Amino acid sequence: MSSDSSTSSRIGGRTVRLFLVDGSPTGLVTAEIMNWTGRVLVAPRSRIGEALKREESKGTGVYFLVGDDPAQPTKLRVYIGEGDLVADRIKIHVNDESKDFWTRVCFVTSKDLNLTKAHVRYLENRLVELARVSDRANLANNNDPGKKFLPESETADMEFFLEQIQLILPVVGFDFLRARRISVDSPAPKPQAPIVASQLELALASKKYGYSADAIETDGEINVLAGSRASATKDLAQNSYAPLREQLIRDGRLRPTPDGSLLEFTEDVSFASPSAAAAVINNRNTNGRTAWRLKSTGQTLKEWQDAQIVSD
Repeated sequence: MSSDSSTSSRIGGRTVRLFLVDGSPTGLVTAEIMNWTGRVLVAPRSRIGEALKREESKGTGVYFLVGDDPAQPTKLRVYIGEGDLVADRIKIHVNDESKDFWTRVCFVTSKDLNLTKAHVRYLENRLVELARVSDRANLANNNDPGKKFLPESETADMEFFLEQIQLILPVVGFDFLRARRISVDSPAPKPQAPIVASQLELALASKKYGYSADAIETDGEINVLAGSRASATKDLAQNSYAPLREQLIRDGRLRPTPDGSLLEFTEDVSFASPSAAAAVINNRNTNGRTAWRLKSTGQTLKEWQDAQIVSD
């Protein structure tokens, strides 16, 4: 099967080809991008034996071990590694109790076998850097791989290779390298310029309870920004996202303000939907599409989304 995926205008449209090896979307999946030498294999841990027999696992490359973080269930835990023969590295990790968290593995190798040990060590370092900046997952890497240097031409090649990894991973279900949000300090768009859907700056406020929150909407995901404030009131109304809110409080990502009247986000927190974010902030079930408003126009998110549908 194939899937068209576009990223920034700098990259432009791309065709990503996915192949469900056994016909199951949760089984072994291979992925590739047209005109890219990289090849990707994703497998659940329960199918690791089959994955290690495939060619995608037998080259020099990088790999990702991914699973829920037992210490912080609201975030993923990821180990990023490299190897001359990635299959051999995975066999070691299978018996490593310190890495017992992972439930899925992703291999990235090259079709033309031109990746060297120096190349993948460079990629490992850069991938760890990107994962830390993104902060979408907790890294299981105990040691910093350290910055690696390559000749200028090879550095350019590896940066291109890295861009393709960043592009293809979300397509196969891994978003831990995606940038969390755009810079709120960037120049505001001119009034006549169309608002880009992937860069919506949103606000939610309650005059009654005195709290307000800022967020960035990126392709449907809501990133509530650090410093945003939420209700501390124990509302009797139903809140389907109460377990998520309590987990954020336990994790210290949502803490009481000094006077205890409100809760404050101590870091940026990503939510899968506007309603999930709004319910955590309001402490009650909330229609996020009507609760969040665009900072630039004052429209509700629903009004803005509905306006994008142009009738013929």
